[in-house]
Parts: sequence; C-alpha cells; structure tokens
Amino acid sequence: SIGAGVSYLTGEGAEETMEKLQVASESIIEKHEEFALYALIGLIILGLSSLIGLFVTLNKHSLTRTIAIFTLVISIISFGLIARTGYLGGRIRHSEIRSSVNGQIDNSNENTQQKTGKDND
Repeated sequence: SIGAGVSYLTGEGAEETMEKLQVASESIIEKHEEFALYALIGLIILGLSSLIGLFVTLNKHSLTRTIAIFTLVISIISFGLIARTGYLGGRIRHSEIRSSVNGQIDNSNENTQQKTGKDND
C-alpha cells in the first residue's frame, strides 16, 4: 500500500514528462492515471485489511478466518486493478499494443516521430 502511494504521487511528474515528449496521446495517459487511482484505493483497502488481520490473528480472535478470506478476496481484486493499470501504462510507451475502439492501431505518435526524425523507443 505504501509503495502504491509513492508510485501514485510520483506519477504526475512522469505524466508531464510524457506529455512533453509527445510519446502518447493525452487520452491514453489520462486512462492510465484514472485507473491508477482505483488501484491505489484497492491497495489501501488491502493494506488496512492486512493490518486488521494481523491484529486479529495475534489476539487469536474468532474473526481470524473471516478477515483472512476478506483479505484474500481484496488481494485478488487488487491484483486485477494493478494488472490493468500496468497494461494501460504499457500502452503509453509501447505503440504496438495501442489500439483504438475499432481495433486500428493508434498512430498518433508516428507523426511526431516523422517530423523530428527521432525514434522515441
């Protein structure tokens, strides 16, 4: 959870850098940023659940099993959120996985590369 918080807080600087480099369209970056917030919330809930589970387990409380199952479910959901956030982040730098709604490759960055004569990879 702490690592997710740090990652989310440093994302704004990375976003500005990517926008200056014109590596990807702003909409792709915004989708990644939006989903990163969901992932952060999921990981915060997971962290809190884990701390509660630790406390309950150490005190040998009757809710140990229930908290453990809840924590397991939240960890699976959090994994999905992180995987989706990572996929969306990958679309920022990797044009080969970028696609638009109709399945066509999003070549919004190719015009920039052709004008500057540089390959950003």
